[in-house]
Amino acid sequence: MFSEQHKIGDKHQEIRLRGTIELANHKINGLKLTELSGLAWDEDEAVLYAISDKGYLFHLRPSIKQNTLIALTPLSAYRLQTKLTKDSEGLAILNGDNGVAGDSELVISFEGKPQIARFTPKGKRLSDYTLPSVLQNIKNYYKPNKALEAVTVHPHLGIITAPEWPLKGAVDGQHKHKLYALDGKHWTFPAYPAPNSAIVALEALEDGSVLILERAFSSIFQPVIISLRQLWLSGNHRLIAVFDSSQGWEVDNFEGLTHHRGKYFFMVSDDNENSLQRTLLSYWELIT
Repeated sequence: MFSEQHKIGDKHQEIRLRGTIELANHKINGLKLTELSGLAWDEDEAVLYAISDKGYLFHLRPSIKQNTLIALTPLSAYRLQTKLTKDSEGLAILNGDNGVAGDSELVISFEGKPQIARFTPKGKRLSDYTLPSVLQNIKNYYKPNKALEAVTVHPHLGIITAPEWPLKGAVDGQHKHKLYALDGKHWTFPAYPAPNSAIVALEALEDGSVLILERAFSSIFQPVIISLRQLWLSGNHRLIAVFDSSQGWEVDNFEGLTHHRGKYFFMVSDDNENSLQRTLLSYWELIT
């Protein structure tokens, strides 16, 4: 349950809720399904990929009936074959909707040591991307765990990434975020107006706009606020939805976002491997 006040099919701001399920943290191929931080949908294989903070890559199959998420079947799990097995955060896909089976590749971003690399769906490392120079040095980041939290594949610009918080001095102390392309282009936009609002996921759309998922957390005594906005790189943006834990939303720690089909999207929370938190997979429809 995502909210006691909002049921499946209800409209909330610019989305329609299409089901939320809690995932049990069972082991799949010996790897615990926990701490999920990124999602990517493979249309050609009908597989939902999920990456964990520990470098575990899960293959999952959602069951959708009448545009509603009703179940999720774990298929398999793999360790990333790389020394960077921790702090894997962002996840995107290449060749996932080209009508060719077996050629999908996954793009994964890392914190700690900032990197973006290509992997096979079974976790084999294929190659690294060269980051813009400003993103290469961890000392440029606000904190080591505020590095490359999110990555997406833009239809015209290729790989776009973002640190969780702005780089040191990047926006002169203003509450703004930046997106970066690998060729050095960057785009600045206001963060959602909540304390400590941080980028946790990006999802580029066919029209060139980018969905921005942010999480605002200050302390256990303050509400968790998840915001979802649509950004056009020309500078315009609009609010799609806000989920505020003080308003009855069981938002917890949403970190992963991916497009499914048409106007439908998946979103997942990171339980931090904490018994007091849950892994929630939510399905929703963009209605405007």
